[in-house]
Amino acid sequence: MTDDGSRSRTRRDVLKASGVLAASGFLAGCTGDSNGGTTTGAGATDTAAATTTPTETATEEETETETEASESYSVSIEPVGEVTFESVPETWVANNGSWADMGVALGLEPPAGVWLPSRYHTRYYDEIPGVSVDGSSIQKLWGDGGIGKEQFYELDVDVHVADPNFLLNRGKWAQSDVDEIAENVGPFFGNSIFSRSYPWHEDYRYYTQYEAFEKLSQVFQRTDRFEAFDGLHEKFQAALAPVVPGRSERPSAAVVWGSGDQPEQFYPYTIDEGTSFKHLNDLQVKDALANTDVKNFYESRGAIDFETLLEVDPAVLLIRGQEAKTADEFQNTVVSFMESHDVASQLTAVQNGDVYRAGPLYQGPITNLVVTERLARTLYGVEEELFDRERVADIVAGDV
Repeated sequence: MTDDGSRSRTRRDVLKASGVLAASGFLAGCTGDSNGGTTTGAGATDTAAATTTPTETATEEETETETEASESYSVSIEPVGEVTFESVPETWVANNGSWADMGVALGLEPPAGVWLPSRYHTRYYDEIPGVSVDGSSIQKLWGDGGIGKEQFYELDVDVHVADPNFLLNRGKWAQSDVDEIAENVGPFFGNSIFSRSYPWHEDYRYYTQYEAFEKLSQVFQRTDRFEAFDGLHEKFQAALAPVVPGRSERPSAAVVWGSGDQPEQFYPYTIDEGTSFKHLNDLQVKDALANTDVKNFYESRGAIDFETLLEVDPAVLLIRGQEAKTADEFQNTVVSFMESHDVASQLTAVQNGDVYRAGPLYQGPITNLVVTERLARTLYGVEEELFDRERVADIVAGDV
């Protein structure tokens, strides 16, 4: 039997081979199929590679490689296309907290790195008994110049859960850089699920949070946990239904990004079907910016001030960039500042005490449960718990 180091090298070699497959199918995958769907349908396709009976002269390494090949499987996601895994990945990085949270829900170790750890808010796990993540152990990948390839080589993980198009369009990468990392380190597997407003994300399909979650569960071969979460999510949706008032009674809310304790400049977001707005869509929140002249940040990259907000004058103001604060900290800084500001104090939302944290930009299944229930309390006065926290902990632990 080979030692542990040899097993690791053999395993990495077959994963790198899978990365070549992912890279070669990347450009073709950008356009999707004629129905805008994935190439393998809803589930993963287990493709058992042909195996041969080892001869007496076969090396142990060859035998081990044949065994691994017999366990290969493929998972497809746009825009990457089909990715074949010769063994289950053990190490990974994630584009953002949406995917990182999915991994935690599947009972995985946290990703070795994410683009911006400061936007992966691990405090939400305080709501779930026995579940915690040390955010300080996750490496920051995104800097002023984007992401460097050397970081991927340094972390040397089995799979990169990220949309390569994000690197190509928001970073400074070329397709050759994506191909290089896929071939020399590990394949890419991901989709920019959090937003549907980027112009470079129009030629391939979007995924809901749970569609993406299912894909990731197939990659890590933990579909049992996904199915358990899916059932929990259905119960959660049923619990939400009676607490959401009729349309005429639901307030219109403006969603903006404003960081710091005394924000005076805001980036406006119109509510779309991306996963960053799942909690708002689940609660059927009306968008106060949708039919105004204010341009969506994803399209304009522009900011607005209190004067513009006053022209819209939303009934509710939801502010992103404030998730590191507790509710009390938010009230004692941001809200208090607005109450004393000459223009902000004229906003209806400020006068009526309806300024809240908007929830995170990146949401996975656990995060979404927590922030949706939180917003249901602040907007609709819900007092009871809407999901079973012990059940979440059990699923994470594998008790499905």
